[in-house]
Amino acid sequence: MNIRDAKDQVKYAVRAYLAKDEFGDSRIPLEQQRPVFLMGPPGIGKTAIVQQVAEEMGIAAVSYSMTHHTRQSALGLPYIEEKQYGDGTYKVSEYTMSEIIASMYECMEESGRDEGILFLDEINCVSETLAPSMLQFLQFKTFGRHRIPDGWVVVTAGNPPEYNNSVRDFDLVTWDRLKRIDIEPDYRVWRIYAQDNGVHPLILSYLDIRSRDFYAVENTVDGKVFVTARGWMDLSEMMYLYEENGFPVDERLIRQYVQSERIARDFSSYYDLFCKYRSEYKIEDILNGQVDDEITSRAADAPFDERLAVIRLLLDGISGDFIDVYESGGSLLLLKDRIRERQDVLSGPDRSAASDALREIGSDLDLSIRQGQASRSMSRSDARLHKKAIQMTDEMISRAQRSPSSDLYSIVREVYAEENSRRAETAAVTSVRLDNIFRFCEDAFGEDKEMLILVTDLTENFYSADFISHYGCDAYFRHNEGLLFYERHQDIVRRLEEIDL
Repeated sequence: MNIRDAKDQVKYAVRAYLAKDEFGDSRIPLEQQRPVFLMGPPGIGKTAIVQQVAEEMGIAAVSYSMTHHTRQSALGLPYIEEKQYGDGTYKVSEYTMSEIIASMYECMEESGRDEGILFLDEINCVSETLAPSMLQFLQFKTFGRHRIPDGWVVVTAGNPPEYNNSVRDFDLVTWDRLKRIDIEPDYRVWRIYAQDNGVHPLILSYLDIRSRDFYAVENTVDGKVFVTARGWMDLSEMMYLYEENGFPVDERLIRQYVQSERIARDFSSYYDLFCKYRSEYKIEDILNGQVDDEITSRAADAPFDERLAVIRLLLDGISGDFIDVYESGGSLLLLKDRIRERQDVLSGPDRSAASDALREIGSDLDLSIRQGQASRSMSRSDARLHKKAIQMTDEMISRAQRSPSSDLYSIVREVYAEENSRRAETAAVTSVRLDNIFRFCEDAFGEDKEMLILVTDLTENFYSADFISHYGCDAYFRHNEGLLFYERHQDIVRRLEEIDL
């Protein structure tokens, strides 16, 4: 099963386990809720599945790796308690609350969320002292005498034994208490996730041509060599920072993340070629519509891998614009709802009350971030939207302090309108740049497969899809026969309509 289908299966299981009957009781009793067990090679994205499900469902998530836990840390420490039984008093062994269960209660208090996922990684690597207790936990969801909170679902994960020497074989009794999902690497599915999360275009361009290098584990005379999805994601983040700071992105850096000499060497060579194309094809000139005929001719005569690199460079050049427009619109929407809720106070005669209401908006946004981070249910993208909205709120407060005699609601509208205008201007420029990409590709490639790649990438990427759904693009629709895509995204258009206060 690929990672996308596995994520769907986890989401379905969580929804089913959280379902209640008319009396508020779980439709499936806790003892019958088999923990999901994600079995797959390391670095494939098992942890990311749980994170994304929590974000999409708006529930909390607590993660623990079981490799370092002993019986005492997982079950709690023993202490002596005196208890009365009949006419006698007896000393009885009790246990403190498990660190794992305690962290779930702490998460609930910090985040304000009562439902969540407890994710236990590497459960097939638990210590010998803890192994017997895991069987009880898998069925009864208790560590020691303490049960997980109501409204929480257990998801677990582990690696096959060929990837981890610490793996313990489960017996039939243990397997019969798990809901097992086997996951295999699938570049095509991962690629969509990678696009939405801004993975470096060079990595995608390289893997489009050499998809066999996406995930590889080999045994050699020198030991295991490997490259994983996690490795490519982490390398991407570092590449961006190295490029911003002018540090060399070379084989020495790449081998720190790609533990295969051959793949690291090939990718390093491809990076050098990619940088050469970025310079020689004058990507920024193409985006601005200042195309040299010689450049168009070269692209038309270029081999496929060079053409593909040019398309990736063009999309990378405009990707920041798509994200900017999306984030601006999203932050405005966050503010709009909160401002309208307090409009009577903000526009009222009591300046002090209006100022307090404005600060309350910023505090409300900040609380959402802290609760989302505490519960691990807020994505980085959503956190950025909230932070941008807070920046606008801070600017409103700052202007109000500089102009104490001005109408506060007019200041609020002024700052809001300025950001809305900036968004509209950026969107207009982005539309022109997108048209320029299509014009160049039409002149250089015609209706060849490169155009299909361009349209597919724009369709699969969340930010470009959001942009086209709202602002349209005649060239895109001209080359995209699947016009149902536009209809599927009309809810986004309706969401952004009437964004003005």
